[in-house]
Amino acid sequence: MGFMIFVSVLLLLVIVTLFSGIKSVPQGYEWTQERFGKFQRTLKPGLNLILPYIDRIGRRVNMMEQVLDVPSQEVITRDNALVTVDGVVFYQILDAAKASYEVGNLQQAILNLTMTNIRTVMGSMDLDELLSNRDQINARLLAVVDEATEPWGVKVTRIEVKDIKPPADLVASMARQMKAEREKRANILDAEGFRQAAILKAEGEKQAAVLSAEGARQAAFLEAEARERSAQAEAAATRMVSEAIAAGNVQAINYFIAQRYLDALKDFATSPNQKTFILPMEATSILGSLQGIAAVAEEAFGKKK
Repeated sequence: MGFMIFVSVLLLLVIVTLFSGIKSVPQGYEWTQERFGKFQRTLKPGLNLILPYIDRIGRRVNMMEQVLDVPSQEVITRDNALVTVDGVVFYQILDAAKASYEVGNLQQAILNLTMTNIRTVMGSMDLDELLSNRDQINARLLAVVDEATEPWGVKVTRIEVKDIKPPADLVASMARQMKAEREKRANILDAEGFRQAAILKAEGEKQAAVLSAEGARQAAFLEAEARERSAQAEAAATRMVSEAIAAGNVQAINYFIAQRYLDALKDFATSPNQKTFILPMEATSILGSLQGIAAVAEEAFGKKK
């Protein structure tokens, strides 16, 4: 009976010993193996064997990429502007042994290192540079923090500044400055538009003046030509009358006088300020003149026959 109890205890002890020597490491993790408190090796994901009662598991290290929130802090820029800044840090452990034994609290160390360098980098920049060069700030922070965490077996993959909050009065001042700048641009555009309109208007007036002058020149030319032809016709008529007078034709003189007389009556009749007029002359004189015109015409037609 006592032997059976001994065998059962021994069997149970063997089973427990076997289970304690077999370790299954999940994917994405690495465990450190310690022998009498000293680091021995790193257990990779999968099934691993250790010496029971001699070796033990030291640290269970997450090898996946992790993220840390950087809490808000106040930073004074180079131009003495006070801003509130926060961010995030992405990192991945590459060496489980270094991450476990080279630094006491890895996450707290990375967090403090990032916050310190945020104050250093942003404190060396003006506020305008701070607001417009966020990519440059992220790149500088990544380079400094990644280099500082390399002895800990850590790779910092990204550092992102999430939010930069200037003071409320500074934000209001920046809004007024932006509004003034936009109004300035609008005034410049308006002035440019007025300038272009004035140029186009002056160009149009110039073209109109040129066309008007050209039209006046053409009209003057036509009027002069008409006067020239009228003068030529008048000269021809005068010459014919002179020749008739020289030939002793009294009817030609009557025709000439009657024509002038009728022209004068026509001018009186078409005058806008003279609608009624009195002829202080005898009707027989007009009839005599008309008879002279008829005689001249008869003589002229008679010669043609």
